[in-house]
Amino acid sequence: MPNDLLPAIAAFARVAHHASFTRAARELGVSPSALSQSVRALEGRLGVRLLDRSTRRVGVTEIGQRFLEEARAGLGAIERAVDAVNDSREAPAGVLRLNLPKVVADIVVVPHLADFARAYPDVVVEMHCENRFIDLVAMGFDAGFRLGESLANDVVAVPIGPPQRVATFASPAYVAAHGAPQTPADLLRHRCACIRLDHDRSPERWEYAMDGRIIEVEARPAIISNDGDLLLATAREGLGVCCHLEGIVAGDLANGTLVPVLTDYWPTFGAFHLYYPSRVHMPRKLRVFIDFLRRRHAM
Repeated sequence: MPNDLLPAIAAFARVAHHASFTRAARELGVSPSALSQSVRALEGRLGVRLLDRSTRRVGVTEIGQRFLEEARAGLGAIERAVDAVNDSREAPAGVLRLNLPKVVADIVVVPHLADFARAYPDVVVEMHCENRFIDLVAMGFDAGFRLGESLANDVVAVPIGPPQRVATFASPAYVAAHGAPQTPADLLRHRCACIRLDHDRSPERWEYAMDGRIIEVEARPAIISNDGDLLLATAREGLGVCCHLEGIVAGDLANGTLVPVLTDYWPTFGAFHLYYPSRVHMPRKLRVFIDFLRRRHAM
């Protein structure tokens, strides 16, 4: 392989990952124009167009996607070789790429990230926040976070932190004006802030514990979003009833910004799990990250 081809392929893979020359260039420490020239040169060498470019977005062509899928195996092997070298060093080092919902980042990772950085200054933590499930290996991530109930069978899963309870709440102003629901069925008579994770699906049903089992309730939406922080903000403003992980709203409930409702029905789910493919060697940067978080959440 010509000496200049491998860096160009790696550059193309990062542009495809970010769907952006600007974000990929920032990660690689080069200018967007230099990165664009590198990818254009690769397209010229291969005689095909790998990317569709417009002023708004960068997309991967069909042949570019096939090429990327074939190239990822080789790029992954090189990355694992680099990880093996880093593992042999006295201090862990390298970029640790994590895929996780933002709520997990807020509860599990971010409160401890500064201390982790002080303990392991050569490890760069990259967090890509999204709710959908992905192929960690194909997308170049070292690990992901999800609730334990949501994990596939072909991964190694490590519980991090305690079980998670889902709270239901509203603002004091909303409760004063409309009252509080007394049972989950009452939500059909209330305004609710509901999350929709996929645009082509109905809003997610709310889950409650009743008679030793979990039931699903279809709330009546007054607002719908795919962003939990936005819905939480609308609840604080008095728009309606909302539900979220208790760890996210504990401060609001403690200071009275939000009022708990339906507390007898709040469900408890398993702990968040950090997971990684069972067929992949665990790099040292991931091992120290797991050990660090488990110690922190055991305190």
